[in-house]
Amino acid sequence: MKRALILLLPILIFQYSGYTQYRTNAQQLITTNEDSLHAGITKNKTVISGYGSAFYQRDFNFKQSIVTLERAVLFVGHQFSKKISFFSELELENAKVEGGEPGGEISMEQAFLKFNLTSNQYIVAGLFVPRIGILNENHLPVNFNGVERPIVEQIVIPATWRELGIGFYGSSNRLPLNYSIAILNGLDGGHFVHGSGIREGKAEGSNASANNLAITASVQYSISDFKFQLAGYMGGTVATNKYKADSLGLNSGAFGTPLYLGEANMQYSKNGFSSKLLGASIIYPEANKVNAAYANNVAKTMYGAYAEIGYDWLYPKKKKAQFITFARCEILDLNSNIPTNAIYDGTLKQTHIITGFSYLPVANVVIKADLRLLHTGPQNPALIINPAPNALAYRQSNQFLNFGIGYSF
Repeated sequence: MKRALILLLPILIFQYSGYTQYRTNAQQLITTNEDSLHAGITKNKTVISGYGSAFYQRDFNFKQSIVTLERAVLFVGHQFSKKISFFSELELENAKVEGGEPGGEISMEQAFLKFNLTSNQYIVAGLFVPRIGILNENHLPVNFNGVERPIVEQIVIPATWRELGIGFYGSSNRLPLNYSIAILNGLDGGHFVHGSGIREGKAEGSNASANNLAITASVQYSISDFKFQLAGYMGGTVATNKYKADSLGLNSGAFGTPLYLGEANMQYSKNGFSSKLLGASIIYPEANKVNAAYANNVAKTMYGAYAEIGYDWLYPKKKKAQFITFARCEILDLNSNIPTNAIYDGTLKQTHIITGFSYLPVANVVIKADLRLLHTGPQNPALIINPAPNALAYRQSNQFLNFGIGYSF
């Protein structure tokens, strides 16, 4: 702990960070070729874009360091006409995929058609990311502070959450108001894994069940230097047919065994200062039935929230370069309320304190470093099955030192 504090002190001298890609309702910030295609101002019919990141991490408890090419994403888009365009992203995680070996993944992050109805209304159809949270739509490494994405938006709101469906997006002519509504394939509660929230229940466009569906909607409102958002999700979690669902004691149908997710956030940015607040909660009323069917120890309620403040020390001295320092506090509990047939896991009640910096010599390249302090609740011995002979005693506190790079174009 002393070693971590020594590393932390120089960073704590700085207390704030700038929010790099802040977008207002009135004007979209164009920083990539994908942004140009989305705004309809590209001069090319076919557009190439992309982003990626790599990082080093030191785990002080396990005295283990790793370094990996976290992701490399290639975007290809095409403008068929002023009314119709295509967007796609192919993602490679951890540099390679090898048969039978864990670690790598190749997946489509998005593949959808966009139909412009008016100057401020459009429809998307295909594989896309719904508007939930801050990160899900704006997940480029130059868009968020910290080497790691915010923990709450990795687990409680599983980033990058994409599903197949159709969505309607629009903005008001008279008010600084954006809105969206979409219908998607639902989650698979049978794939929920204890300790990872709902993220393993995503289909991500791969043989998704259409027996169950989900609806998501959002409202954004901008005033002065503030931007507010409310978003919600409701969906069925039984991906099997009625006969199998009945045999498992589960309620099937489009919205059978429903899961509800609500999210609210606020962003502020002015003269190099910025702040973010985000809170999200999941309610799973019939978690007991899912546990009885699949023995996956899922909770009835989960929550997460974070607050971040920051400052860009080069504002407005350098128009292109930024030196951002930040501090963020995150709290979450993936088993804040559990059914009678679940086992409580104190390690899923967590506090993360992250502080560090990002240096952007240009808007689309970032060099990052941060220190993350983690504290959890106690480990439950009832969940320890066949521990390794050399397993270390569980420590409720840990520290992680991170260095990373990222790009977008």
